[in-house]
Amino acid sequence: MSAVQRLSRIRLVCREPERLACFYEQAFDCVLGEQSKLGGTALESLLGIPGAETTVIRMGLGEQTIELVGIKPPAQAYPPEAPVWSTLFQHFAIVVSDMAAAYAKLSAQKGWRPISIAGPQVLPASSGGVAAFKFRDPEGHPLELLAFPSNAVPEIWQRNSGEGFLGIDHSAISVVDTSRSASFYRRLGLRRSGGSSNAGPEQDRLDNVEGAVVEVTALAPPEPTPHVELLCYRGTSDRYTAPPRINDAAATQLVLAVESADALNTLCAHNADALYSGPVAFEEGVARAIMRDPDGHLLCLEAPS
Repeated sequence: MSAVQRLSRIRLVCREPERLACFYEQAFDCVLGEQSKLGGTALESLLGIPGAETTVIRMGLGEQTIELVGIKPPAQAYPPEAPVWSTLFQHFAIVVSDMAAAYAKLSAQKGWRPISIAGPQVLPASSGGVAAFKFRDPEGHPLELLAFPSNAVPEIWQRNSGEGFLGIDHSAISVVDTSRSASFYRRLGLRRSGGSSNAGPEQDRLDNVEGAVVEVTALAPPEPTPHVELLCYRGTSDRYTAPPRINDAAATQLVLAVESADALNTLCAHNADALYSGPVAFEEGVARAIMRDPDGHLLCLEAPS
């Protein structure tokens, strides 16, 4: 059995989590959940920041969970123009039942900014035939609205069908070397579940990149939704960007649920070169460790302690 069982939740670092929570409620019908404040030596050890404190707001979106986390002391805001091909870029895709209605609801909100140009784009069949639209929330985190064609809706979204915003399909991260990144995630227990090579005018408008050519590789844990997608953009641009500090707004974390504390210790030992901190035991009965993948994206591995 693989050590990592599922992508438990997506953690966004925020300057104003309460204000951003209101946006997520109004824009995507997210359900406000548990709110907590955390400090102490365990948190300081995990983050590597003396005196660190966090405010955490959990939001439900279908069966998936988003965490909005305010960290004190804060660091940099999200870089306003980080391009999609930069390794700093990471978004998650919100599945919608009706793209036109979802786009209209988003358009009625204030503070967000588009990435895509000319509205939602319908990609060719070779790229899945999906309708998609990329944008930034009011604090700059990239997001995507995603609608599947009626004849190719994945089983999970058929089971969880409904109106509006259905849940989170995946988190996509831009990488320099697909093979290197896929090898890293395989060591954690994720396996390739699909892929495509995307190009053409629709992809250009979706990414706001002229001549975009992107290799997409889907990697899934045993519980396959949400999954992780590697985006490797072709071209001569320098795609590597220095990774964010852990309290920067760009320091999105994928929280991966691990089956046991022993498995977490083993993963940390076998990936010592990627380990940022931990494992650290917390009072609520969990142990956490933070890793960086080969391009600097942050992962929080979590297990019962």
